[in-house]
Amino acid sequence: MSTVADKLAKKSTHRTSAKQVRLRLVYIDFWSALKLSFLAAVALAVVTIVSFLLVYLVVRTTGVLSTVDDLFQSISDGGVSLETYIGFPQVMAFAVVVAILNLIVVTVLGAVVAGIYNLAVKITGGLLVGFTSH
Repeated sequence: MSTVADKLAKKSTHRTSAKQVRLRLVYIDFWSALKLSFLAAVALAVVTIVSFLLVYLVVRTTGVLSTVDDLFQSISDGGVSLETYIGFPQVMAFAVVVAILNLIVVTVLGAVVAGIYNLAVKITGGLLVGFTSH
């Protein structure tokens, strides 16, 4: 199974109608990587908050939360109720905290990966990428 990169590496003698170009990726702009990773982190934050909301609504609607609360109250002799700790405001506050932490981590991680790639290019010479037009 040969790919376009394999075909370009062989430098075959037969002519094709498509123009083929080999380029080397030798630099990733730090600010571009930072902006792109921030945008991906915002999307991940929205997905996190919506998924927390949906999971909470499913657990609440199916009665799993009340069943676990009854079990917990029977173990603790009715002294503590989980409903006071696992309510809608608490779940959404936790979801927002997790989303903000993910936003920070993913943004920083994108910038760090761009920096590491730029340092690795000095040793490896970059990533060889083949393009073709049809």
